[in-house]
Amino acid sequence: MKWQSTINWGADNPRARGAIIGGLDPDRSAIGVHAGNYAPYRALSIANGELSGSHIPDFSNTQPIVDIGPFGEWSDPAKIVTFDPWGHRVAQDFRSDIAFGRKLRPTIAVTNGNLKIAEISQAVSDGKLRRDGKILLHNLDIAVTKISIDPVWYLPGIAARFGVDEMTLRTALVEQSGGMYPDLIARPDLKVFLPPIGGTSVYIFGDPARLKQAQPHITCRMHDECNGSDVFGSDLCTCRPYLMQGIEQCVRGAQAGGVGIIVYNRKEGRSLGEVVKYLVYNARKRSACGDRKEDYFLHTSDF
Repeated sequence: MKWQSTINWGADNPRARGAIIGGLDPDRSAIGVHAGNYAPYRALSIANGELSGSHIPDFSNTQPIVDIGPFGEWSDPAKIVTFDPWGHRVAQDFRSDIAFGRKLRPTIAVTNGNLKIAEISQAVSDGKLRRDGKILLHNLDIAVTKISIDPVWYLPGIAARFGVDEMTLRTALVEQSGGMYPDLIARPDLKVFLPPIGGTSVYIFGDPARLKQAQPHITCRMHDECNGSDVFGSDLCTCRPYLMQGIEQCVRGAQAGGVGIIVYNRKEGRSLGEVVKYLVYNARKRSACGDRKEDYFLHTSDF
């Protein structure tokens, strides 16, 4: 059975758009593999016999806990170019294809849960936040909708965003990955790339259905991952206080009838990586002018 391998980015429904298929499938529509940053771990499992190379995932009961979208921006090819807005609907929109054995995978998952954060508990104690029983629960947990997004790059859109020729972008990607994805040059007909990088975690505070309102009041914090500060509370960085302030404002905005959104990009320190970040810390500590935070960005350009 021959499937549609052409992606019509910006189509107004997923089947017209086409399925995102990576790997070595002869009918693949994308370069790379799903969850590419974890591909080496899958390879190890297959190599030692723990996982079958022909394993087919079972997506039963994995559908989103709440409905997200569709929104008009999903059918504008210039609006969204770094992820598949239909990525959480794969199991339902391509159910028959998956049953037939087509190797499709969701690139977005939607669930719900609670957050327990010490700074939020302290904010309640200080009178800056109040329990409402729906968003900020009586036990001080925060009820949220959680969304995980794997990157899906529409290369013509990425090139347009940066104002460069698409083949220039493709060539740079091949060269800077040590030739890891030669199809970027050999297959210009494939317009979608599944880059082997971290994705994005999104936390929605309040009712996600409010996003469909004409003019919802949205409180949003964009935050790039900072493992040292966000997780371990390191004194070398002040990212966590900014993140906590964003969460506090999201709770407050949702309680006022709006929607709070934390977008947490899994790209350590603006994509510097922890090794470079720690090199920057050392350079700052040894600077003749002293460790001045205003020089941080100057030091990052050295690497």
